[in-house]
Amino acid sequence: MIIKFFCRSFDLKLYRLSKGLYESWGYPCVRLTDQTADGYFYTMLQHTDCDIAINVDEDCFITNKEAVMRLVDYVVENGIANAGCPDGGTVGTRDGNPLVTNPFFNVFNLNLIREKFSKKAVKEFRYAENRQQMEASFPKEILNNGRSYDFDNVDLEPYYPFFLWQASTSKTLYLQNNKHPDSITTIAYNHLGEEICRHTWLSRFYSTPTFIIRIIQLREPMLTLQKQRIDNVINEAYQITGLPKPVFGWTDRCAFVWNKIIRWIIKIPQRIIGWRVKIKRYWKKRKQRKKNFSA
Repeated sequence: MIIKFFCRSFDLKLYRLSKGLYESWGYPCVRLTDQTADGYFYTMLQHTDCDIAINVDEDCFITNKEAVMRLVDYVVENGIANAGCPDGGTVGTRDGNPLVTNPFFNVFNLNLIREKFSKKAVKEFRYAENRQQMEASFPKEILNNGRSYDFDNVDLEPYYPFFLWQASTSKTLYLQNNKHPDSITTIAYNHLGEEICRHTWLSRFYSTPTFIIRIIQLREPMLTLQKQRIDNVINEAYQITGLPKPVFGWTDRCAFVWNKIIRWIIKIPQRIIGWRVKIKRYWKKRKQRKKNFSA
């Protein structure tokens, strides 16, 4: 069984800090940059030499190696294609469709997914025709009171079609999770209730200069504190695992700055191109809300 780690990454420093918690395990670590939100998963599937993909966001920090590997074994032994946290109803910062797993952490059984996967199959999948059966089989006992979710949502993120197709065609293990004392970070657990990782969210504010954040987020001054909060979670993860936190020298810092410049040069045109889809999605949702209100 060949295992690989995959990370869709924008910030090289965050990637290095996250990878520092699992690179010593001896498995290949693949950093995927400039990937679309859904194309990222298709790229993973193209790694045909990989059986199990452990997907870890760059702002997700693994805290228990043994718990992760027990989850991997459980996924393989029980014919599970995907293990991850629901994108609504459990994760405090998300209110999407629980049938979709938020990709901050996943264990993907690529062999099982490849058996039925094709981009055509994902595109042609009709959620409305399968929703009743999918919702009936979802473990609603893991949904937390007070946390919103929406089984109607099919386009909150570009990766929704892939995950809805996957949830319909193969087995998904929905992982329990809880809120960190900082009220933002998500703590995820494996099938045995053992902590596996901490996902900080809001990593886009980690390396953005404070004065820029203050300009674009005048109504949310707490966003200026995100870097310190994320650093606190990183320190906790290294303390829990007992691993030495990486120390970066001036050559590393230069690499971080240069990498960030390159990423922005590529990302800005991508974002501009993506505005058309986002605007279309916005008006579609607005039209649906008006329709529901009038009904």
